[in-house]
Amino acid sequence: MSDTSGLAGVLAPHVGTGPVPGAVGLVARGGEVEVAVVGHADAEGTAPLARDSIFRIASITKPIVAAAVMTLVEDGRLALDSPVAHWLPELASPNVVLDPAGPVEDVVPAARPVTVEDLLTFRAGWGFASDFSLPVMQLLFPLMDPHQPQRLPEPDTWLAALARVPLLHQPGEAWLYNTCSDIQGVLIARVTGTSLPDYLAERIFTPLGMKDTGFEVPAAARARFTSQYVPTPDGGRELVDTPDGQWSGLPAFPSGAGGLVSTADDWWAFARMLLSGGGPVLSAESVRLMTTNHLTDGQRAASELFTEGQGWGFGGSVDVEPREKWQVPGRYGWVGGTGTAAHLTPSTGAVTVLLTQLAMSGPTPPQIMRDFWAYAA
Repeated sequence: MSDTSGLAGVLAPHVGTGPVPGAVGLVARGGEVEVAVVGHADAEGTAPLARDSIFRIASITKPIVAAAVMTLVEDGRLALDSPVAHWLPELASPNVVLDPAGPVEDVVPAARPVTVEDLLTFRAGWGFASDFSLPVMQLLFPLMDPHQPQRLPEPDTWLAALARVPLLHQPGEAWLYNTCSDIQGVLIARVTGTSLPDYLAERIFTPLGMKDTGFEVPAAARARFTSQYVPTPDGGRELVDTPDGQWSGLPAFPSGAGGLVSTADDWWAFARMLLSGGGPVLSAESVRLMTTNHLTDGQRAASELFTEGQGWGFGGSVDVEPREKWQVPGRYGWVGGTGTAAHLTPSTGAVTVLLTQLAMSGPTPPQIMRDFWAYAA
């Protein structure tokens, strides 16, 4: 008989009667931690999930990569106001479309250089707008593939392709989703002279004991790796990746926007670092910058489809308006398109991590996430 109490009781209905094969939820409040594990690693039910099951975490990769950028700022290898063209010369002379809805050939030069802070706040001019039909969006879609990381080319080729895409807005003017985190990943590799996987392992994962987080799942851990599904129009699900699939080896392009796999406990370790003021990874000032809203009211309003009116720090959203009971001013984190969510609330010390293997059908968080957040509030 399944557990119908507490957190497990909140998640179980989405698994038992819905298309979600399984879920691992973690809610930490101070010294109290509740973990619920429901369902299976695959739709066939061949293996039950466990607390240490490994999931493709998609966009909750973004805060981790932003933290890595901040380690370079602290080391003096980057400055927030540094033009990125010093390390990414492909992006030295971007053009901007005159009209976001107009032809991609109708452009003017960018008014100023793109900076490191522009990338961190998602205001560089590259990224996804609320209207996916805009001509520039069609040029960006081939440069991302959340379910097939092995399809993308190596970073130099990827960046050269991005450089041919005009900015949708002038640098600093508008928040646009996703692409800036991928650029951050390339920037980290260029500045350090190493790969993004190696740098994250050295500066983030190893110091924090995030032993199951990375861009691939080694053979020895694959029994704990879940299958991945996308929802179908009829309310079902379709298999898009298996444990021996896309994450069985390092991709040519390690996506700073969404390429990591992880566990609930590993992301909790990352959250505890931020809550403790940076721990062995960051300074308290870097954590403050990451978890502070940097958007204007107008920029927040324009990003409503993605952020539901909340702000954006570095690599994650920051709650500004308590529209829902789980939204607390300063709450920081994000959601992942593969069906994941992770947040921390500095004012209360709370952490919530939800990992599933059913992808979101769009930018709006699904009901299982909302029920999870409501329970944790």
